[in-house]
Amino acid sequence: MGLNGLFSKTWSLPTCLLVSSYLSVWIVSVPGGTAQERQLPMCKESDYRFEYTECDSLGSRWRVAVPHTPGICTGLPDPVKGTQCSFSCKAGEFLEMKTQSCVPCAAGTYSLGTGVRVDEWDVVPPGFVTLGSDLDANPSSSYSNCSQSAWTPKGEYIASNTDECTSTLSYAVNLKQAGFVSFEYLYPDNNILFEFYVQNDQCQATETQTRWMQTTEGDWDTHSVSLSRGNNVLYWRTTGFLISKTVAKPVLVRNVAITGVAYTSECFLCKPGTYSSKPGSALCAPCPINTYSNKGATVCQQCDSEKYADIGSGTCKERPACTASDYFYTHTPCDSSGQTQLMYKWIEPKVCSENADGAVKLPASGEKINCPPCNPGFFKNNASACEPCPYGSYSNGTECVPCPAGTEPMMAFEYKWWNSLPSNMKTSVFSREYSDSGRHTAWEVAGEYIYTTAGDSDTDYLMLILTVPGYREPQSVAKDSGNKELSRVTFVFETKCTADCTLYFMAGYNERANTMVEHWTGSKERQSYSYIVSSNYTVSFTWAFQRTEDYSTDRQYSSDFAKIFSIRITNVISGVASHCRRCALGSSELGSSCVPCPPGHYIENGSSTCQPCPPNTFLRPDQPVGKGACVPCGPNTYSNELQSTCFSDCRLTLAHKQVKVQYDFGPLSNTTSFQSGPRFTPKGLKYFHHFSISLCGNEGRKLASCVDNITDHRQELSAYACQSTLVPSDVRAQKTVVSSQPFSIADRLIGVTTDTELDNITSPEELFPGRGKSPDVIFYYRSVEVTKACKNGRATTIRLRCDPTESETNVLTLPSKCPEGTCDGCTFHFLWRSRHACPLCSENDYKEIVSACVKGIQKTTYVWQEPRLCTGGVTVPEQKVSVCVTLDFWLKFGVSTGTVAALLLVAVTCYFWKRTRRLEYKYSKLVMNSSAKDCELPAADSCAIMEGEDAEDDLIYLTKRSIFGKIKSFTSKRTSDGFDSVPLKSSSGINDVEIS
Repeated sequence: MGLNGLFSKTWSLPTCLLVSSYLSVWIVSVPGGTAQERQLPMCKESDYRFEYTECDSLGSRWRVAVPHTPGICTGLPDPVKGTQCSFSCKAGEFLEMKTQSCVPCAAGTYSLGTGVRVDEWDVVPPGFVTLGSDLDANPSSSYSNCSQSAWTPKGEYIASNTDECTSTLSYAVNLKQAGFVSFEYLYPDNNILFEFYVQNDQCQATETQTRWMQTTEGDWDTHSVSLSRGNNVLYWRTTGFLISKTVAKPVLVRNVAITGVAYTSECFLCKPGTYSSKPGSALCAPCPINTYSNKGATVCQQCDSEKYADIGSGTCKERPACTASDYFYTHTPCDSSGQTQLMYKWIEPKVCSENADGAVKLPASGEKINCPPCNPGFFKNNASACEPCPYGSYSNGTECVPCPAGTEPMMAFEYKWWNSLPSNMKTSVFSREYSDSGRHTAWEVAGEYIYTTAGDSDTDYLMLILTVPGYREPQSVAKDSGNKELSRVTFVFETKCTADCTLYFMAGYNERANTMVEHWTGSKERQSYSYIVSSNYTVSFTWAFQRTEDYSTDRQYSSDFAKIFSIRITNVISGVASHCRRCALGSSELGSSCVPCPPGHYIENGSSTCQPCPPNTFLRPDQPVGKGACVPCGPNTYSNELQSTCFSDCRLTLAHKQVKVQYDFGPLSNTTSFQSGPRFTPKGLKYFHHFSISLCGNEGRKLASCVDNITDHRQELSAYACQSTLVPSDVRAQKTVVSSQPFSIADRLIGVTTDTELDNITSPEELFPGRGKSPDVIFYYRSVEVTKACKNGRATTIRLRCDPTESETNVLTLPSKCPEGTCDGCTFHFLWRSRHACPLCSENDYKEIVSACVKGIQKTTYVWQEPRLCTGGVTVPEQKVSVCVTLDFWLKFGVSTGTVAALLLVAVTCYFWKRTRRLEYKYSKLVMNSSAKDCELPAADSCAIMEGEDAEDDLIYLTKRSIFGKIKSFTSKRTSDGFDSVPLKSSSGINDVEIS
């Protein structure tokens, strides 16, 4: 392409260099030259070209002649004054340098006037530079050689790399006036980062928030950026991060247009497949279908009858023989007799030949069969056409029936019979090579199902797009911000494949900005799938079927298909009703009407009145009828004020070893984020799994959030726990961390307990060995999002473990057996070690130590039991000081007590001694009496003692003696001959006589 005089030399990357001044070289003939010069022929117009010198400070320049090959001729035209530097031509014109005036482009060419357009990519055009680099710059990386990862020209467009290297396409241009750059791009895969930015003379780049491109779906998009006067360098840069083994789809760029250059000195030829029939064209038009053109064409040529061409083709192709894959069958609308005709049609545009050898013929059409019933919510009119039932009624597809009193229609889109394509659906073909296609038939109705037809190639995406006007919950449902389910999409499908076919299901803001929700690879038996809509922004759903990933122009797998039997979307605005739902009754002048129950109230079956749910239960939003709609909260959770969900206030009481233990996880209630260990893609790119956790939320509100910041469509979701994928900023030299693929793993709190299983969710202890004496407290959660692998949705367990040694509050770990947090992809497990996970301290957690009594003072000190396995709660009591008695006092007291005890002992001894003496007296008397003669009685005393001898006993002690005298008497009473001396007292009482 003729780009002479338009561009300065390319700037090196990534440094911004000023473009050096253009030095025009011209040869001026000098009279009286050498003999060799005088022998050169005179220059003809074909030997040189005109160019302008650089503009001076006054905006002036000179036109000079520059030979194509210096030194082969002489007599070049003299320099002349050129046009002003601000001079430019209109679109469709070029500057004729000989006359320095604008001239219309000839037919078969085009011009942008003050700009250039690059639309041919057979090779990298002049001025463009492509470079592959590894910004990670890690010599040990197994994928550090990125020199070959550059943008690749593909004829109609240029394609980016698809690996984990950074590929840059740059273009330098000098503008004489402010202009803009525009280009078309296709960016279908968010596994590749795509940015476009501009640097000017001052090395100032475009704003960061506008440089990141947003993904496109199904069609090309156009991007424009204003350019300032002077030097500008344009950058298209891509970097892949392939976490899965799926091959990424490249970014494609085409039709780059730049305005603001000083002039264009020639017009550009129309590329093959396009033409311009009139002079002065700014663009070339594409050739119609079944026509072609060569480069610079003024008219398109018709293909032969046995050849065909797509729109904008440069050549015609031979028509292949028609096969059964080149036609499809469909049904006509029902006629007045309730019948439909089976019709066979060629897939348009028709590219096959019926006259070729082995070609099949189109089967005969016209067979009549009975029409299938209308879809639920519709009825047949007099013309046997299906019409929607009016609001307030429902139908099963036959006739409309008014909803009974106390009920309301459940508005939905429900398709189970496919006699014709619904008005809010459309089909299209999306080519893998992203070229324009004239085909629009991808899915066709077939009575009981809708199925995929053949594509131009097996790699085409066959799209079925359903548009929804919006959602509205039933009137009987109270407004509840905590209810995440706004609508539910359910469809039944089946696939049959002989290769690696894939069925994709996508949802988004519109058909061009949607995100893949789920996909199925290979043959799948008839099954159902449900998707929950949580935002009113989701108004477009797309089903895309691709027969194989391996590119081929042949159609080898045309018999592979996908079928959809039914689609149902609930709570749709302007929908129809297949049934009615019981609702509460409110009084009005005209009778009863449907009104919503207050939050936390269910509809009583018999009376249709609103009744409050019991405490600590939450109301099931999809079934508010009957007391069974009130679901009890899990252990240690409470219902919120609206009774729409259950939550934990991070305080609970549990029984451990028959003792009630209290916990307060308040210090752990703030949102916590942490990352898994580094992971690596198959080609060595480092990434992390990022988790965000809100342990208790805020009365049922989820505070943790994860984002997708790859494109301008910033997506953010809230949950108790969520996961996203992070590519660190230091890896790819980006200013911000790349976060992508967020999804929720915890939407609802099930319960809090020390048990290892709750509601069919298990938290195995072997995943986190090393538990101490204190039991682990486990939080159980569920996610409402159902996936292909997780039929019951995802689940999450957070195990809180008491660890008094942890000073940090956020110490979360993943199972060593499952470094990604999950072993089966559905249930995630986390261990949170913290001193705040210990029970609250009580009186049983400390002991008292009593000191010795010192100077009448005794101290009692309280200390924690070791190891201390509690936190917060009660505090250790202050030290107590009490008065005590010393050892000297007790010694004195003991001596005194001993003395008194000894005296008492002596007294008791004396008492018993006295008793013993009486017995001795009796014994002595018996001995004395035993010395008399046998058979003689003892002689009576002279005083005639009375009967009994007690008086005698008393006589012995009538004489008062001191204790010493008694002792002396006791010691001397026994004589040497062995007899005791017994004192006797005479009757006169004068003299005591001792008888021995």
